[in-house]
Amino acid sequence: MATTLPVSRNEFKEYILRRLGFPTIEINIDDEQIEDRINDALAYYQEYHFDGSEKIFLKHIITDTDKTNKYLTIPDNIIGITRVLTSGSSISAGGGMFNVQYQMALNDMFNMSSKSLIPYYQTMMHWELYSNIFSKEPGILFNRKTDKLYIHHDWSQQAAGQYIVIECYSSLDPNTYTEIWSDRWLLRYATALVKRQWGEHLTKFGGIQSLGGITFDGSGVLSQALSEIEKLEGEMMSSYAVPVLDFIG
Repeated sequence: MATTLPVSRNEFKEYILRRLGFPTIEINIDDEQIEDRINDALAYYQEYHFDGSEKIFLKHIITDTDKTNKYLTIPDNIIGITRVLTSGSSISAGGGMFNVQYQMALNDMFNMSSKSLIPYYQTMMHWELYSNIFSKEPGILFNRKTDKLYIHHDWSQQAAGQYIVIECYSSLDPNTYTEIWSDRWLLRYATALVKRQWGEHLTKFGGIQSLGGITFDGSGVLSQALSEIEKLEGEMMSSYAVPVLDFIG
């Protein structure tokens, strides 16, 4: 029967054991240790792989506690924050027909076929520069270990009940998005981590022969696992990693 890719944590674990030779070979690892290595693999995947997280806009209602603390408590699944949008955080000249782009198109570019886009492009570049200089977007400070987002603005101007929108990156839950369990890089990496654990166990019996005369080669298994882990982590950084410049904190 053809082996299908796993779609659950239990199937993922069974797949790893089969990759290592079970049930033909006895894998001397405790079930909790396998779970730990799967958690390690998931954490690495969620932090670096472009499929392990997604960009979202998290809305938060300001409370009196937030104003007293002068920081927001952020959910554990948030791994990076790029900016915070508060009321009046942009110098945009309004929306709809009062928007700058709309007015330019209405007054200066009514005939697109006979007008050059160069003046429009230059004007938009100037407008972006003005926005960056005069923008009211507050400075922020975020640390994942404390789950606290500090916003450097005048908290007295924020009323309880107002919304703050946070542009951030959220790690994906594999129990919700089950296709993560079938990711081939994650399968190989988790298998290599479990293999390293197995090799570390076998090295404690190095040079000891079993009753059948078989000698445990724990060092060989450990060496293979370490080589595979190094290769996979290099592959992650060169092919799958999200650029770190988008993250703050």
